[in-house]
Amino acid sequence: MAAEAEILELSNGRVTAKIATWGATITSLIAPDAHGNLADVVLGFDTLEPYMKGISPYFGCIVGQVANRIKNGKFTLNGVEYSLAVNNGPNSLHGGLKGFDKVVWDVVERKGGLKGFDKVVWDVVERKDGEYPSVTFQYHSKDGEEGYPGDLIVRATYSLPELTTLRLDMEAMAENKATPVSLAQHTYWNLAGHNSGDTLDHSIQIWGEHITPVDENTIPTGEIMPVKDTPFDFTTEHKIGARINDVPGGYDHNYVLDCGDEKNGLKHAAKLKDPSGSRTLDLWTDAPGMQFYTANFVDGITGKGGAVYGKHTGVCLETQGFPNAINQPNFPSVVVQPGEKYKHTMLFEFSA
Repeated sequence: MAAEAEILELSNGRVTAKIATWGATITSLIAPDAHGNLADVVLGFDTLEPYMKGISPYFGCIVGQVANRIKNGKFTLNGVEYSLAVNNGPNSLHGGLKGFDKVVWDVVERKGGLKGFDKVVWDVVERKDGEYPSVTFQYHSKDGEEGYPGDLIVRATYSLPELTTLRLDMEAMAENKATPVSLAQHTYWNLAGHNSGDTLDHSIQIWGEHITPVDENTIPTGEIMPVKDTPFDFTTEHKIGARINDVPGGYDHNYVLDCGDEKNGLKHAAKLKDPSGSRTLDLWTDAPGMQFYTANFVDGITGKGGAVYGKHTGVCLETQGFPNAINQPNFPSVVVQPGEKYKHTMLFEFSA
């Protein structure tokens, strides 16, 4: 039985994350800059009500069963055509009308540095002294949910393995049918502070030499396009706003993560810097792609502390399988076979 929605706090004394059981959502993340100044660097709400009422444009949540868009909400797998909920023009986006961002996840494990367990149902797991703080959420997606085949057990573990590092390990086990799985973490980052206005003066470097260009419905054409000599080239650091007007609507594109250094099995995906250069975020992942999204559709949402979030006030760095991969044979497969496990790790390193 799922617990009621609750916000938990994960802290190691330097980084403090608030994470809700609703959508396994990061609602707040306080991180230091070079001078030790703390700021909440993610967009969100003070309470769970706006998330649960559908006001949130995917702030901070884990999206799935399949992140991003599936063309016309349809795919064929093992000779069977599946129809999904259509919720983004003609497409299915981020799992459908009630994706993994709009359900309560169970808390199944916790270790150290965690507050807020007075009202949630969880299985007691021995706390080991000296281990870094972590919390594990679990959700069981049933066969046919939002049109997807098979039962799927999904787990997401947030942890603070180092003083200024947040790690997310996602996994999913297909129980009885082959099914597409591609989870993404949809936090909107603003390293100057969630209430500091637009992010156009943030600088970013993306370790991707190609993108998957899209059609008029934001579905990849199937092409793998070099970014060289285009406004999509962030292989060297650029301000986000420098060329955004050359991209109709703003950035909302999947980068092929094909040129980053590797560390402990993870690729360097992106480095984001606030305008003063005093707070940086390095993102590492084992996913093949990353959606770079500049909050083009955020328009006057009242968030934490009364802050009003407008266009471009956040940056999403959604590591993922390629959009519409289930319908594109030349994209890396997102199909998980029965008994197999999907795995996806993200490492967020804050530094000065």
